[in-house]
Amino acid sequence: MSAPEPLAPAPAIGIDDVLRVDIRVGRVLRAEPFPEARRPALRLWIDFGPGLGERRTSARIAEHYDPAALVGRQVLAVVNFPPRQIGPVRSEVLVLGVPDGEGRVVLVGPDQPVPTGGRLY
Repeated sequence: MSAPEPLAPAPAIGIDDVLRVDIRVGRVLRAEPFPEARRPALRLWIDFGPGLGERRTSARIAEHYDPAALVGRQVLAVVNFPPRQIGPVRSEVLVLGVPDGEGRVVLVGPDQPVPTGGRLY
């Protein structure tokens, strides 16, 4: 297992900066391979509940996750970034994860069921 990357010097931020990032819990409705991606990735359809509804994205998580096993899983995602076009996929949210010892993404989510659409605080 390799050591975590050292933190780059960054300016201090205030609570208002943190509160501008809208991180919500969603439930994966559908997942499928994304073979057009440059790095192993999956396409995800995630339900964020009333108000936000279903959003799509791609995530470089194919090395750890089988698409069928992701259906029903709760994940955390930033929902207020502007959409980005990633090849043929319009990514509407940023699913959150952390690197394992080899730098592969491990998803972040609640450790017990919570209401869909709940905001991280």
